[in-house]
Amino acid sequence: MLYNPSPDYVNTVHCTQEAVYPLYTIVFIYYAFCLVLMMLLRPLLIKKIACGLGKSDRFKSIYAALYFFPILTVIQAVGGGLLYYAFPYIILVLSLITLAVYMSASEIESFKHLLIKKKRLIVLFSHWLVHAYGIISISRMDKLEWDLPLLALVPGPTLFYLLTAKFTDPARIRLEEGSAH
Repeated sequence: MLYNPSPDYVNTVHCTQEAVYPLYTIVFIYYAFCLVLMMLLRPLLIKKIACGLGKSDRFKSIYAALYFFPILTVIQAVGGGLLYYAFPYIILVLSLITLAVYMSASEIESFKHLLIKKKRLIVLFSHWLVHAYGIISISRMDKLEWDLPLLALVPGPTLFYLLTAKFTDPARIRLEEGSAH
């Protein structure tokens, strides 16, 4: 499991390069087992349990499941690959959205409000950790002198929110809207 093979005795293939494919294909193996077990066991169970139904009604559930397995397989084949390539960007976007929602729901409008409770700092640092993970996963890490300075962008969304929160107070907007008329 921890062995890194060297196919040509020169270049070592690291396990992280091969880790995705078993995780991606295990879902297909699960669907195959489900299909085989459904074809073997479901008719017997339906015959035993649903004997009060008509013969055509009893087997409709088997036919319905036979439609779902190809649909689920296509969703896994297409969606799994898209999710694999879009994962770092999804992490970044979700990190930004959850940070903004948390800070607005907690009514954090300044650095002082942020430092009052220890829980807020823990949540902030966990968001920063997820955001840093997203930035690191997007960068290739082949040129560290270019990629590591990108981590300086991690506190950027928090600073932007704290600097602009005073301009988005709904009471202030309504007050300015009322004075314009």
